[in-house]
Amino acid sequence: MKKMLVTGAVGQIGSELTMLLRENFGNDNVIGAGHRTKPSEKLKNSGPFEFIECVKIDDVANIVDKYDIGVIYHMAAILSAVGEKRPQLAWDVNINGLYNVLEVSKDKNCAVFVPSSIAAFGPDTPKDNTPQDTIQRANTMYGVTKVAGELLCDYYFKRFNVDTRGLRYPGIISYETLPGGGTTDYAVEIYYEALKAKKYSCFLASHTKLDMMYMPDALKATIDLMEADPSKLKHRNAFNVTAFSITPEDIAASIRKHIPEFHITYDVDNVRQTIADSWPNNMDDSTATEEWGWSPDYNLDAMTEDMLKNLKIKLNI
Repeated sequence: MKKMLVTGAVGQIGSELTMLLRENFGNDNVIGAGHRTKPSEKLKNSGPFEFIECVKIDDVANIVDKYDIGVIYHMAAILSAVGEKRPQLAWDVNINGLYNVLEVSKDKNCAVFVPSSIAAFGPDTPKDNTPQDTIQRANTMYGVTKVAGELLCDYYFKRFNVDTRGLRYPGIISYETLPGGGTTDYAVEIYYEALKAKKYSCFLASHTKLDMMYMPDALKATIDLMEADPSKLKHRNAFNVTAFSITPEDIAASIRKHIPEFHITYDVDNVRQTIADSWPNNMDDSTATEEWGWSPDYNLDAMTEDMLKNLKIKLNI
């Protein structure tokens, strides 16, 4: 079996994806790769780990050769809020890094998973039941890189027959690794603060409705897509996937079922609010269901129960 490489393996999704792939396919068959952040002891000790820079094509080629990589989960990226502060860095990592991964994959015959995002949509996109195929005029640097990335992956599949596949992730909620500079980070922070302080000050307005997904569903969707029969995939980059569309107040209400005294206030960050307002309220993910059987396991209340249970253990509360 050819081995798997996860770039961005220390990030919010990459860290858990690496561990699940190792569980499913064997520790030595999944190589984690990061840039500067040190991996957790669990991640470092469970299998091979390397530091690379995706913006250097020789780094990517060398690790693919060293481990005989057959599948690359390219999770390394600069997220939305950080991307607005450092747009040149976002372009360099999200586009030039992706280009290098695709070029190496073309030459080395690797399959590639590349995450996209709801940020690939913009203010002109239909807000409700956003179609799989629709107008994509993103107005953030992160969103622009995601649109360009989707097109680049489609190009490499059609032009060079690189087996590229991807998902448009909604906001991802997890108790394991904290997110790093995204617009939906509040949906993770709120659970920590609910347990630690019984209150939370949210940087998005109470009515801000966005698609979200619990991490186990995000990981399931990622692996299921890469394991799907390619003959059934009419689309490749990238499938709408979601589990529920919620506001900050919806999460607060779900938390109050377990912590009745929890109180939420709002101190709106204009940059992140503007980004959130440009994204869909909810996506239509029926194409993913039709082409490879996508279906989430968690709704909001099931996620809240599991989040609070595991965070109590993690935080020793």
